[in-house]
Amino acid sequence: MSVTTPKAPQLAVLQTPAEDDAGPRAQVLQPSGWPMPKGYANGMAAEGRIVVTGGVIGWDAREHLADGFVAQVRQALSNIAEILAEAGARPEHLVRLTWYVVDVEEYLANLKELGKIYRVVFGTHYPAMALVQVVRLVEKAARVEIEATAVIPR
Repeated sequence: MSVTTPKAPQLAVLQTPAEDDAGPRAQVLQPSGWPMPKGYANGMAAEGRIVVTGGVIGWDAREHLADGFVAQVRQALSNIAEILAEAGARPEHLVRLTWYVVDVEEYLANLKELGKIYRVVFGTHYPAMALVQVVRLVEKAARVEIEATAVIPR
């Protein structure tokens, strides 16, 4: 009986641009031969202080939800940026975003606008991301909820 072990794909570790004297930033993990993802990373690696958010929705400090999906995404991303700032983190410290939406078709129909909003709030740093459609969110009128994980370099 012969046993063969499949070869694992080679892994490319793409360094993100140097940050400053705070040390190295997160590394994008890109297996060789895989197509480059657009608007997200397949994986991230980082060392440092972990910052996590709860599920963040698109309401303001007075708990008024923005009108419509795109406006709620804009507010949710802005809220995440504010939470990160409280910990001394910046958008480039993000290593993961998990989006919960009540309608995947609504998300897909607005990809270009969402990309623009994302770049305005977070720049061109794209962490690992996942998108999950859910039946509803705790706040009935909420269309999107986003969880974030960031790592601040030591």
